[in-house]
Amino acid sequence: MSEQCRMPILSEEGDYLLVDKPLDWTSFDVVAKIRGAYKRNGAKRKVGHCGTLDPKATGLLILATGRKTKTISSLELLDKAYEGTIRLGAKTASHDTESEEYDIRDVSHLDRQAILEAAASMAGERMQQPPMHSAVWHNGKRLYELARQGHEVKERKARQIEIHQFEITGIELPYVYFYTRVSKGAYIRVIAHELGELLGVGGYLKSLKRVAIGQYQLSDAMSVDAVVDEIARAASAIEE
Repeated sequence: MSEQCRMPILSEEGDYLLVDKPLDWTSFDVVAKIRGAYKRNGAKRKVGHCGTLDPKATGLLILATGRKTKTISSLELLDKAYEGTIRLGAKTASHDTESEEYDIRDVSHLDRQAILEAAASMAGERMQQPPMHSAVWHNGKRLYELARQGHEVKERKARQIEIHQFEITGIELPYVYFYTRVSKGAYIRVIAHELGELLGVGGYLKSLKRVAIGQYQLSDAMSVDAVVDEIARAASAIEE
């Protein structure tokens, strides 16, 4: 983001901060870092995030500050767009790279048309069961906490989601590259797993980057360090 395009960061009414979340950070890690930056610079600010990104995903995370935190629920309703990579011919318990591969299979028989047709068939409304490695609550615990203890909750409540678009943008077996736009509540890891099941070889999400939330774009986001620096600059300018 250029100097001319700085996002508001210390507005009285609060701000939306567009942040490019790094790999292996939780969404709360980002919130804590930004909240700490405000505190260090003498600016008391509530900070919350609009729509969790898994640690293994990167890309657009919207933080709300001040009174804007009251509008978080409206942003969570927006459609989200992602780019990513699916590894076909293997599965993982978490449906991403957080857990080890198993059930390795040959994918050399798959042709481009079969992959494109399987992906196209997934568009539309569908019921989707949250994965065990997710932040959904069950009896006072997050599902991922139970999963890491070796427990599985089979009666996870499915939710209705919509896959507005699921486009295969490249194929280099065993990897396929995709762009997707989905409704609130959709797990891209589950979509990756389901594509592998449709093709009969298994699959998991190798990488994921969120590129848009509604009208908000990753191209307008700043790195965590850049936001921290901007908070310090803005606070210093006010003091002057």
